[in-house]
Amino acid sequence: MGPIFPNMPENRISRAIIRRFAADMEQALCADVFIIGAGPAGLTAGRKLTEAGKRVFIIERNNYLGGGYWLGGYFMNTITVRVPAQRIFDEIGVEYEQVDDGLYATPGPLACASTIAAAARAGVKFLQLTHLDDLIVDAEEGRVKGVVINWSPVKGLPKAITCVDPIAIECDAVIDATGHDAVAVSKLAKRRLMEVKGMGAMHVSASEDAVVKHTGEVYPGLFAAGMAVAEVHGLPRMGPTFGGMLLSGERVAELVLEKQAALAPAE
Repeated sequence: MGPIFPNMPENRISRAIIRRFAADMEQALCADVFIIGAGPAGLTAGRKLTEAGKRVFIIERNNYLGGGYWLGGYFMNTITVRVPAQRIFDEIGVEYEQVDDGLYATPGPLACASTIAAAARAGVKFLQLTHLDDLIVDAEEGRVKGVVINWSPVKGLPKAITCVDPIAIECDAVIDATGHDAVAVSKLAKRRLMEVKGMGAMHVSASEDAVVKHTGEVYPGLFAAGMAVAEVHGLPRMGPTFGGMLLSGERVAELVLEKQAALAPAE
């Protein structure tokens, strides 16, 4: 059997990677919204915003996307959602089955891969192995105006060689979708610019409604979605079900669009 693939010098492959990544990084400088965290809330928000014409980048500290969405509870990779969140699955073509009254289930890898693919196809850009080092805060305006990011492995380096400066990127809005860590809002809480109450005890029925209802702007320019909302407002945790995450991502996208429309200069 002869060659299957054409001859390709390694430099050409490396050049293609570098050029494409550099182009994406340059586009990041013109992004409208940065989302921190690529779990179900962040991915859904990114898709909705991009479909509405916004330029969106999602920052993920891991090398993989999806967060805890890959798994359900106790390392059992079945994802459950309650009515009415299954309509998000309908939008992105996830097959599921009804397993109880108002309760639907699907394999975690299918739900996660489909949610990632839907966001990517919509035009969302991703920066993996990237952590939020800080937020850009305009003290005079009293609002968040961008992100400060660095390479995630920097945190694992010995202190003697960790002088690797981050880079700053301005944007119109930042969404904290980092789950229980609430990374972005914690940056402001440490500066006493806002309060983070900490998540309450497990109560699935109450938590999902509360998370969606409390999703929104927590500081000018900074929005919270998903379990970061529970951390900010002291809401119950919801455990291994993901309908609230999906609807919170949808809701935060709506609120960002409304806020940006209100701030846009009149023609």
